[in-house]
Amino acid sequence: MRVLGINALFHDPAAALVMDGRIVAAAEEERFSRRKHGKRPVPFSAWELPELSARWCLEQAGLTPAELDAVAYSYDPELACPAEQLGLNDPWDHLRQEYARRAPEFLAEALPGLDPAKVRFVPHHVAHAASAGQASPYPDCAVLVLDGRGECGSHLAGRYANRELAVLGTQSLPDSLGLFYEELTQHLGFLRSSDEFKVMALASYGRPRFLEQLRVYVHLAGEGGFRARPVPWSSLVPPRAAGDPWTQDHADAAASAQACLEEVLLGLVGWLHERTGEETLTLAGGVALNCVANTRLYRDGPFRRIWVQPAAGDAGTALGAALHVAHQKETVEAMPTAALGRGWSDDELRTWLETAAVPYEEPADIADTVADELARDGIVAWFQGRSEYGPRALGHRSLLAHPGHAANLERLNAVKGREEFRPVAPMVLADRAAELFDGPLPSPYMLFVHDVAAAWRDRIPAVVHVDGTARIQTVERDTEPLVARMIDGFERRTGLPVVVNTSLNTAGRPMVDDPRDALECFGSAPVDLLALGPFAIRRKGMFA
Repeated sequence: MRVLGINALFHDPAAALVMDGRIVAAAEEERFSRRKHGKRPVPFSAWELPELSARWCLEQAGLTPAELDAVAYSYDPELACPAEQLGLNDPWDHLRQEYARRAPEFLAEALPGLDPAKVRFVPHHVAHAASAGQASPYPDCAVLVLDGRGECGSHLAGRYANRELAVLGTQSLPDSLGLFYEELTQHLGFLRSSDEFKVMALASYGRPRFLEQLRVYVHLAGEGGFRARPVPWSSLVPPRAAGDPWTQDHADAAASAQACLEEVLLGLVGWLHERTGEETLTLAGGVALNCVANTRLYRDGPFRRIWVQPAAGDAGTALGAALHVAHQKETVEAMPTAALGRGWSDDELRTWLETAAVPYEEPADIADTVADELARDGIVAWFQGRSEYGPRALGHRSLLAHPGHAANLERLNAVKGREEFRPVAPMVLADRAAELFDGPLPSPYMLFVHDVAAAWRDRIPAVVHVDGTARIQTVERDTEPLVARMIDGFERRTGLPVVVNTSLNTAGRPMVDDPRDALECFGSAPVDLLALGPFAIRRKGMFA
């Protein structure tokens, strides 16, 4: 069966292709259109489809739209209610629902040859759930979905048995943990439905001194549910205008919201564990990108293991919808990797460089060349293999640096043009991680935070957050041999088995995806070396 998954209605439009139960391709529209998050989550943009990523997915498999058996759309307008009935202040939501109802027509126009009758509507939170429970390595597991909103709810709790979903609980709108966090994001002067991770980072600088006040509005409500009503944030802390300095009050508000969120999540997973008895919890929905909360669930919750969909936000519903529809006809396989996007052969990369008339080298081993540059404290743009699905750079579209110099945190934030309180992440070989970091291992998708061992904090200061933690990525030698060789080479030169990894982009721009993006980013940012496949482009050579 050939199923194309589509996420389009709210934000992070994306497409994914599942063939014969196997995930073939998945990509976010922003990587093609170069618009951060693809579009803003407003009703007036709900008609926009991930046309570029959908066409690429089909091209990757050599399919035409007419050859698809189904298109799975990750929202079901038949389940939706008017916004005013849901207690939401969204006067144009009816326009969003109309666009959703007409999605089959829009898709047939965007993908000529597609029969609109092949479009299947998949409930939004079921698509989220499938992106976790059906994509994970665990056919039997509990699943928890939390985000801003779906058709009428903001939460789903369930159980997968042999990849088959049983829904055990949901939470109706307007109660929403995702909207609770989004509203604070906006109050703190960040971009709503985009910058929630900045609030999580800022929380480490504060104390949860507003927690008691927040519990009035956000708390458990029994039977696996919760209450999360609008918080009068201005009565607690003054709003911050975008670009203004943050204050201790702002950090304390972030810390309080983070603590409140974690309290409610612990209650929800406790309830879910009692109902399922499963050892494994799988997570999806935008809230599941909160790696601090994920770690709290791992340390203090009842589940033995936690697996989080790397594209846990709405982009992941494209994959989940496709898996859900495919599973109705055939067995589906687990997600093999997050590297499901575009890639280029060495010959294609060489052609890009020669067309751009860029001077380049072809060293015997690009991993060794990069290790040498990093050991000299150079910053490296690393472009290798297929791009990542989801918001994390996982060793395919990364900026790399030396972790042993504290100044490299400020240096990288300056290169990327982002806030000074934002941390960067360490990449470490999986077989070495336990020596340096305490937390869920392995951690291949950078979705948990780990305590940095005391003996290592002064040795790798660039990757240690203010609270003594790091959001690590573990690297397996058999699945990422090139990255592993680079880390090994760096350790031989420095004695440090860790390399700084942050996404290859600058502020406000999507992660680099194709060679043109890489060359443009390299040309506009003070990066010392671009490793484009097996080729090395040096700043001194390019701008001599």
